[in-house]
Amino acid sequence: MTQFAASPVKRFTLPLLAWFASLTHAAEPTQRVDVCVYGATPSGIVAAVTAKQEGCSVLIVEPSRWVGGILGAGIKPLQDCAEPAAVGGLTATRVFKLGKKPNVLRKDFADWLAEEKIPVIYEQRVQRVEKAGASITKLVLELAPPDKHGIPAPTATKKDVRVIEAKVFIDASYEGDVMAAVGVKYAVGRESAETYHEELAGVGPTTNWTPIDPYVVAGDPKSGLLPWVEADHSLPKGAADDYTQAYNFRFYVTRDPQKRVPFEPANYNAQEFELVGRYVEHLVRTIDDTAKLTKRLRDIFPGWLNSGEYNYKRDSLITMAPLGLSRFYQDGTWEARSKVWRQHQDYLRGLHHFLSTDARVPEAFRNETAELGLDQTMHADTEGWPNQLYVRLTRRMKGPYILTLADVWNQTKAEDGVGLALYGVDIYPVRRYVVANESGQIGVATEGNMFVGGSQGTGHPYPIPYRAITPKADECTNLLVPVCFSASYIAYASARMEPVFCVLGESAGVAAAQAIHANTSVQNVDAAQLRRRLLERGQILEWTDELAQQAKQHRKTGIETGEWASQQAWNDAKPGWEWLFPFIDTNKDGKIALTEHTAFQDYKKQHPDWQKRLREELKK
Repeated sequence: MTQFAASPVKRFTLPLLAWFASLTHAAEPTQRVDVCVYGATPSGIVAAVTAKQEGCSVLIVEPSRWVGGILGAGIKPLQDCAEPAAVGGLTATRVFKLGKKPNVLRKDFADWLAEEKIPVIYEQRVQRVEKAGASITKLVLELAPPDKHGIPAPTATKKDVRVIEAKVFIDASYEGDVMAAVGVKYAVGRESAETYHEELAGVGPTTNWTPIDPYVVAGDPKSGLLPWVEADHSLPKGAADDYTQAYNFRFYVTRDPQKRVPFEPANYNAQEFELVGRYVEHLVRTIDDTAKLTKRLRDIFPGWLNSGEYNYKRDSLITMAPLGLSRFYQDGTWEARSKVWRQHQDYLRGLHHFLSTDARVPEAFRNETAELGLDQTMHADTEGWPNQLYVRLTRRMKGPYILTLADVWNQTKAEDGVGLALYGVDIYPVRRYVVANESGQIGVATEGNMFVGGSQGTGHPYPIPYRAITPKADECTNLLVPVCFSASYIAYASARMEPVFCVLGESAGVAAAQAIHANTSVQNVDAAQLRRRLLERGQILEWTDELAQQAKQHRKTGIETGEWASQQAWNDAKPGWEWLFPFIDTNKDGKIALTEHTAFQDYKKQHPDWQKRLREELKK
């Protein structure tokens, strides 16, 4: 497979080179289009394609050098889709059919944009927004190329490099920067339980409490706290604060010397990882079983193996990403964001080095960890580092309708729904702090972590109203926000999945076109007409009994059943499960037939311990 290059021009086929060069590198300072999409996230790409298909001229502004957002940096298109039957439109017919690996996904998204002839302006970001009344007239951009590892530039290298004039703007960024620059009101951090009458909101119960001394000099509070542990802010349960859930990289590692890039610690100071050392000592002291101890150590680094890439292990006191930094990113300047992004990289580098060298770590695990490096085949142009930090949430618009836990629980009814969401309330820890247990013993714990309902949530998809992706009319009349949409912290934690962002991107693209064609504000778009057009495009707007039965039947017949033409096809579709191929390919023809995979599904049903059985076979 051809490696996807970083240069915007090299991303596209030769017949389009001159056309794209004239648009993405235009010398003219002002560009005018019907719709300007800010952010080449999956949502932004779907929004742009939709607006183009609906008869509008479109361009995308992307601050980085890459398209695809977090889907181009580790997450798979279907990974956080609890019920595929609740998803239609371009998300189902196009996004879900893209590749599974980051490098493939970035190329697939870029090829799609080339196919639709949608230009992308790279390495430029919001400098300021100009308005006339409540309408955006100009988006002024600054040049700010990310560094070689994908970290955003703290300051621009050139101001006033381009002006975009558009009839409608769609802010599909993870940070909501256009929304904020316009002056649209938004929230950050956690609301209290009282704000929207949400029992899950605000400061939560202690999790992962561990009897570790948190002080620099053990037993001496006056010596100060160790790095990566905070003092308790002592707010009561249910209170509001400015914390937000953890971010992390969804990264790939390898031992293959042909693919491996060393982590190479930057500005390493072993004392910064003393908390990790004490946690390792605790694990070694309390776990006798070698296999269980190794598993708990792997929870620290590289973390939780999630469909081929590594993710945050939420039930480990310490894991592969720092805690407490995301709150400085969510409403921060680019200088603050760049610092947080770099801190995540430096932490991961240092953690790898500490666990490879510190004498408190069992020797076998030190050796195992030392062999691991970043897999450069996934991110060749950033030396193996994912080009996108997994920014789970930042700003949340305060629109005419604020999605809350009542919506997630299916306790409301919206007549203007423009897409369905379904997931549990999925929140990673927000902080690691000093706290006493019920017996008064001091230790270290996390807080804010919850996964209510699991991935299926209530099992009944709920609508997101059109009013949740539009600002209030007196704040801005030509802006749509399908990513940082209007929701409480708790509700957003359920709805914040990439398939939902994509669905809302398509809805925003249609709404933008209808507002332009009717010469009206986005707030005055006819909701019934919008919904009719979305249905014509194949969107799913209501969860009916018929859909529920179809989904149930699909699950009963085995949604995982299929066939693969080669080992490579299986590897691409099932990252992390490459080792299973030879077991399923029983006739050893290098393919997996439907009959073979069906037989494998039957084997799994008959043997609940199938993974253990097959892994033991591997050892023979």
